[in-house]
Amino acid sequence: MTPPRTPQIPVVVLAGFLGSGKTTLLNHLLRNREGTRIGVIVNDFGSIEIDAMTVAGQVGSTVSLGNGCLCCAVDASELDTFLETLTRPSARLDVIVIEASGLAEPQELVRMLLASENPHILYGGLVEVVDAAEFDATRERHPELDRHLAVADLVVLNKTDRVGEAERERLLRAVGALSGPAAVITAVHGRIDPELLFDPAMRPDGDEKTRQLTFEDLLREEEGDGGHGDHLHAAYESVEFTSDVPMDPRRFIAFLDSRPEGLYRIKGFADFGAGDRDNRYALHAVGRFLRFVPQPWARGEQRLTQLVMIGSGIDAEALRAGLAACRTEPGTDTPDVERAMWGVLRYVQQEPDPVDVREGDVREGADVEEAAAEA
Repeated sequence: MTPPRTPQIPVVVLAGFLGSGKTTLLNHLLRNREGTRIGVIVNDFGSIEIDAMTVAGQVGSTVSLGNGCLCCAVDASELDTFLETLTRPSARLDVIVIEASGLAEPQELVRMLLASENPHILYGGLVEVVDAAEFDATRERHPELDRHLAVADLVVLNKTDRVGEAERERLLRAVGALSGPAAVITAVHGRIDPELLFDPAMRPDGDEKTRQLTFEDLLREEEGDGGHGDHLHAAYESVEFTSDVPMDPRRFIAFLDSRPEGLYRIKGFADFGAGDRDNRYALHAVGRFLRFVPQPWARGEQRLTQLVMIGSGIDAEALRAGLAACRTEPGTDTPDVERAMWGVLRYVQQEPDPVDVREGDVREGADVEEAAAEA
C-alpha cells in the first residue's frame, strides 16, 4: 500500500510584458485570497502593494505581507533556495506565485520547476497576461511573445474594456491561434477569480475559530452586489463529475489525452476499482501537465470518482459524457487489469526522484518543454 504524502504546494508562474497588467493581477490575488497563504517571488518589492517598502529592491530579502503571505525578492540563481525557504512547514503557505519579469524567460522557469528535486512543490501552470489594447504593438516590440503564448497554460487577455467588441473577438482568435490548447480568458484590471489558479484554503487566517473582519471582507462588502466580484466567474466554466462506478484506466487516460482546448485544470480523485483496490488516485492536471498520487482509502469511505474541470469555452455536457464513457461496465472485470494501470502509473512520481519526463501524449511537463523548444 502506498503511504500518504504531504500535500505539495503548487507553484504558478505569472508572465507578461511591461504594461500588460501582470502586477495588477498579482495584487488582485493578494487582496482576494480569502485566507489562502500566498508566497510571492519577484525581482523587486517596489511593484507589490505592501507596507514594508523600506526593503524595496533588496534582492535576497523576504518580508511578511501582514496577511499570512510572504514576499521574496530574488534573482534566478536564488530560485531554488527561496523555494526551499517558502516550502518549509513553518511558512504554512498554500500556493507560491513567481512573477517572471526579470527572473528568466517563462519557459526557462517552467523547466526549472519541472526539473526541481524539491519534493514539496508541484507545477501550477504558466499564466501569460496580455494587454488587449497593445497586443499588436507588443508583438512588434517583443516577437518572443509568440513563444511565450505557445507554452502558456492559461492566457489572460487583460484590459478588454479598452477595445470594442469586434476587436476583442479578433484578439481572442489571434491569441487562441498562438496559444493552441491553452485556456484564454478576458479580464479588466487583472480581476480574475483566484480559484482559477489555486484552491481556497479551508481554514481562517491565524487558524482561529473566529476572526476579525479583514480588509478583503471590507472590499467585498463595499463592492456589494454590483461589484466586479459577481462576474469574475463569467470568464470560465467549472464542470463537476461524480461516479460510483470505477473508471477504466485505459479509457480514462485516453480521455485525458484528448481533452479539449480551453480545459485548464482538472482536480479530484479517481477510483480504478480492481486496478488498485487499496488506493484512490488524486489527479492534478494543469495545461499539459498531469500527475496522479495514490492515496489509501479511508476505512468505510465511499468509493467514488470525483472530478472538477475548469476552463474557458468548454462543453460541459460533452465532458461529462466523455467521462461517463470511461466507466467500467458493471458486472464485468477489465481484462489484464494490471497492465491496464500502466498508463496511470507512468504519471505517479516516484520520490525522491525528480519529475520524470517521458514519451507519450499526456506527459508531466514534456509538452511544455517541447513547445518551448519548437517556438
